[in-house]
Amino acid sequence: MHRQQHGLNGVLAAVMVSVVLAGCSDSQGRVDRLAANAGTAASAVPGFPKGDFRSPLTFANPYAHIPAQCHIETSRGAQNACLFCHTNGVYRLGLGNNFPQAGAEPRLGNLQLEYSFTPISPFTVSPSRNPWENTLTPEKLREAVAALGVNPEEWDMEAYIRQDNWQAAFQQRPGDPRDWDGGGGAAPFRLFPGLDPADLPADADGFVRSGSPRNGWFQDGDGRWVTGWRAVNFMPYGIFTPMTGSVSGIYIRLPRPFMQREDGGFDLDVYARNLELLERAIQDRLREEDGETYQGAARTVAIERGLYPVGTEIAHPLHYVDVAADGSDRAVSPYPGTRARRVKEIRYMYKWKAFYPSQFRPGAKEEGAPVYGNDAQGWVDNGVGWYLAGYIEEAGGALRPQNREELAQCIGCHSGVATTEFPMFTSGVGNTVDSTWSLPRKFPGEPGWREMDYLRYLARPDAQPADTPGLARLGDPLNRGLGKGEFRHFLDHVVGVSLYGDMPAAIERFLNVAIQPDRGYSAAWPALDPTSAASFQQSQAVRQTLLRELTARSGYLTAEGAIRGELLYPPRDDTLAAARRYRQVVVTQRYVKGKDVFAETPVTFRYFRDGAEGFAHRDGRPYQTGEVITDRPVDLANPASITYGVGIAETLIDPDRPFESGGSHFPDYVPLLAEPLRFAPKP
Repeated sequence: MHRQQHGLNGVLAAVMVSVVLAGCSDSQGRVDRLAANAGTAASAVPGFPKGDFRSPLTFANPYAHIPAQCHIETSRGAQNACLFCHTNGVYRLGLGNNFPQAGAEPRLGNLQLEYSFTPISPFTVSPSRNPWENTLTPEKLREAVAALGVNPEEWDMEAYIRQDNWQAAFQQRPGDPRDWDGGGGAAPFRLFPGLDPADLPADADGFVRSGSPRNGWFQDGDGRWVTGWRAVNFMPYGIFTPMTGSVSGIYIRLPRPFMQREDGGFDLDVYARNLELLERAIQDRLREEDGETYQGAARTVAIERGLYPVGTEIAHPLHYVDVAADGSDRAVSPYPGTRARRVKEIRYMYKWKAFYPSQFRPGAKEEGAPVYGNDAQGWVDNGVGWYLAGYIEEAGGALRPQNREELAQCIGCHSGVATTEFPMFTSGVGNTVDSTWSLPRKFPGEPGWREMDYLRYLARPDAQPADTPGLARLGDPLNRGLGKGEFRHFLDHVVGVSLYGDMPAAIERFLNVAIQPDRGYSAAWPALDPTSAASFQQSQAVRQTLLRELTARSGYLTAEGAIRGELLYPPRDDTLAAARRYRQVVVTQRYVKGKDVFAETPVTFRYFRDGAEGFAHRDGRPYQTGEVITDRPVDLANPASITYGVGIAETLIDPDRPFESGGSHFPDYVPLLAEPLRFAPKP
């Protein structure tokens, strides 16, 4: 499980790159120049932000693009979180992805079946070693905090997450907020998104309007200025959900011509239609009547299936979780869906050049090439047409630009495959559309053009600190190809609530009550038994069976058909504890050692294998039952072999085992929802 190519490809592949970055000056002319210079090195285009190349071999973690989730065990195949990144489905559709990772391309292998991390290098630590110390061994993080003389128990975390740190960062952005590039030469916040948090939340139609003419393009008849930003509401799963301790806002903006009529006048209806055309292109729902081009002043821009037009901007504030925040009390937070006022990060993507994934064969890839970017300004080029920028909390909680190693984590999820003359770092997964996650997963139509609200969360003011804090008002949206709910599909295959396969104590309590023989289940919900490998695997297999029984009878839904809040929203005490753990990463600035911190090492990082299915440490030492897995073996049999140094451990996910018998292999998952929007039936 990993976001890596098959190690064999790392030896055979040709070096890759994308044309180097560049930026612009005036707000409109830059889009035209970008199109004209799509095949030109960005450094050759005057006015663009300037970066340089840096080898990932110089990073403390040269494999920062392989996240901690990729190192977990699969409970002998009972838990397959791999499928939500490593799939062939989007590639088979030809939908803005050329990186199949579940067997469709032999040289990439099947990353649901093997831990075949990139080959070892004589110049770096082994990629089979788990470098995410904060996540793997949280006690070491606590030691680092103690060494600073800091006592996390003295922190008032509720007060902390309700402090705004976004506005101060936005005020440091130079230039015109309507421009994607703030200009300003070497200004650290040059590529900070031009989205003023004072203008949020978005209005009911999802458009962000402002009282400041400086922030907007045109008035909308009510004396307020349309900024061009529009909120996107998508179906979350496994990452950036309330249960994981981080929640998102997502905003998209297209260049000015997409907001204009052919005569140059601004028109919100034209802009809304162009956004809808883009949605349909990304979600593979284009119809003949949609035509071949966008409308209004953008009529010369072709609608391209699975691709965004050059000049697209996406802003992604990543918030702490505040379970009192449902958008109804601005004193708590102006944002809905448990989104705290404080952000952990502000992330930004800008499509600076056209890129066509179908032009590059999926087997050719190089993840050891240098990364092009600018540490002082917090951005990198993902190698396939996008700038990725990121701003994260410094030790005191204010936002700062992220460095190259921190941003390599972003490339690991938001990239693809390219081959050009000068090698440059790319990575990616099989599950994105034109390097993006959110718009493909958007709720179709109007329900998806609104603030990210996590299934229309409604807080319960009377909830006790240890209780489920609120409820959802939306059900489980049907996956287009599966004909069953997205959330059900996740529970059926992960047997957990995140890509770590973990099951928080609050959910364990719910399942202990819900799943009992007297309620019609085949057994009672069992605790995991770590006394031996066999007992652990048996208890996990029973949990898989019972959770699938729960979803099959719609026991994960309320009587009204909404997803049960117990499975989505953590109690207040748990959210504050999670925020306290993450703040330890903030005060130590140890982001390159992992951002996800648990109270103790997750059980999915521990060793529960027997006999021929087992493996040893790379130095030959045997693992003990329950031991934390710090590394896995690689092929060292023959230095002349093309597979030398490639990981050889198997995930134990069985591709031949059917779902009905406990199988979890799923190579062709596609994360697109049914349209029109439909939900799983009520219990």
